[in-house]
Amino acid sequence: MGAGRRKKLWGVVAVAAAASLVAAGCGSSSPSPSSAKVANGGTVTVGQISGETPNWIWPFTPATNYSVSNSQDFEWLMYRPLYMFGNNGNSASVNYPLSTANAPAYSDGGKTVTITMKGWKWSDGESVDAADVAFWLNMMKAEKDNYAGYTPGTLPDNLASFQVTSANTIVLHLTRAYASTWFTYNQLAEITPMPLAWDVTSAGGKPGSGGCNTSAAKCKGVYTFLTAQAKNTSSYASSPLWSVVDGPWKLSTFSIGGNDTFVPNKHYSGSPKPRVTAMKYLTYTTDSALYTAYRTGTVDVAQSPNGIPYEDLPQKSANAVLPSTNPLGSAYYLEPSYVFAIYYFDINFKNPTDGPMFRQLYFRQALQYMDDEEGISQKLYRGYAYPTTGPVPSEPVNQFEPAIESANSGQGPYPFSVAKAKSLLTSHGWAMVGGVMTCQVPAKCGAGIAKGTQAKFTMSYVTGISTAQQEVEVYKSDAAEAGIQISLVGESYNTVIGTAVNTSTKWEVSDLSGWAYNGPGFEPTGEPLFATGASSNTDSYSSSEEDRLISEVESNSSLTLFHQYATYTAQQLPFIWFPTAYSVQPVVKNLHGVTFNPYLTFLPEYWYFSK
Repeated sequence: MGAGRRKKLWGVVAVAAAASLVAAGCGSSSPSPSSAKVANGGTVTVGQISGETPNWIWPFTPATNYSVSNSQDFEWLMYRPLYMFGNNGNSASVNYPLSTANAPAYSDGGKTVTITMKGWKWSDGESVDAADVAFWLNMMKAEKDNYAGYTPGTLPDNLASFQVTSANTIVLHLTRAYASTWFTYNQLAEITPMPLAWDVTSAGGKPGSGGCNTSAAKCKGVYTFLTAQAKNTSSYASSPLWSVVDGPWKLSTFSIGGNDTFVPNKHYSGSPKPRVTAMKYLTYTTDSALYTAYRTGTVDVAQSPNGIPYEDLPQKSANAVLPSTNPLGSAYYLEPSYVFAIYYFDINFKNPTDGPMFRQLYFRQALQYMDDEEGISQKLYRGYAYPTTGPVPSEPVNQFEPAIESANSGQGPYPFSVAKAKSLLTSHGWAMVGGVMTCQVPAKCGAGIAKGTQAKFTMSYVTGISTAQQEVEVYKSDAAEAGIQISLVGESYNTVIGTAVNTSTKWEVSDLSGWAYNGPGFEPTGEPLFATGASSNTDSYSSSEEDRLISEVESNSSLTLFHQYATYTAQQLPFIWFPTAYSVQPVVKNLHGVTFNPYLTFLPEYWYFSK
């Protein structure tokens, strides 16, 4: 898995089930810290790849900037969501001790939700209270189309009203009853309390003077001001606005090119408090350059999944998790990093030329049959990967994966077969002309596909990660055998994520390429990705049956119903699935408390050096 996969970047129907989402065999070669003496202080260096560096600081993030780099690895260090998910380990459930609010209370059959804040403080002394939650909810109501997590029919559309009943209590009245875990994991998870210091329409404004915390009608001016401030990246570290934090860290230095530094927020109300003096991001042009930094001892650890490049790892044994030998020797120990995620490439259903082809199920099936996921997993990722076959991750092991996703020895309903891909195309009116499949019988090819249309398109991918380029090159080669011609264009991650959006008809195919169920939804339901009109439905996929199944899963915790939704999605191919890899993360031997959560929850406040 390449670094910086899209977090539309990246969950569970029952709380007990959520706690059971543990990566199978997630062993570690970490040295035991029990005999090590804690050395408080020191600067931790964290490696990252250029082009994947943060470029948006306000947690109310548009789709063009929605990524793990901006949320978990940046915003969440400073501005804690209402509810945190994951821990400094393998848990894939809500983490109330790290959250700014106590567990929500549901009543009236699931139509009323009462949230009680813990009384934490912002760094300016203001309380993290119910008014800060109201500020976010009003902003969502006023500017929902500009928020990456918005899906029509969900928050704020399903919020009939809310009242701040005390300084620390806010009560939400919903339009209908919802499954409590779904609403907590996929709706309340979207809320980030915002300080009244941000509720202004100009620099130096009196906190709360914008009025957005009391009325959605007053949010426009606040939104315009905060958006302009978020675009002004050069002021991130110096701005009095963004220096008001409630998380364990505050920004000390920032550059749009990377190499940012965080220092502890001395006013952090939660626990644990950071033990190191500073955390500094170091930026490298490629994963190979980062690996060189490991070998020279320049970097202590890296953001997951920027681990050891797969070409530098020994082939993984069938039943192992970590490599049999450490390519970095004794200077580092190794940790596996799974992500509760699915990987795929996006296809633009709205593109005027390619959209008519992509809207045909048989054509999408042909595209999937040409994808040698098992071969890519073994050859490019040295065995540290497995096929993606539907909307539910197969690792960590969980009860939400339907049987169809594990069919055909784990290859799902469309196992690799160039012959089947060619057969599907020829049976639907296509024929090979000059080495390219060309529509000969429009009535069979499908609506909007004219005679003479060629099966070819341009595919963009993220540069800087060698396996990402190799992956699309393998796919291009296999597709050519079936008569589908692909032109590859490599671009930076931030460029690709800003281009492949559902408001554009220009792009054709994009390998971003994936979704981690780590916000705005943590339950692996499909409303952010597959619901008609969802902000993160970058493909513009639309199916009335998909919408119906998603709606039912939101209201009913039945696992059978969930499997119906997941089976339908796996069969319909709203995306073309690519392999999901896990990374092998080196950690310098004297740095302790480092783990890699499947939600990509980033908690460096647990880290410490030993003497």
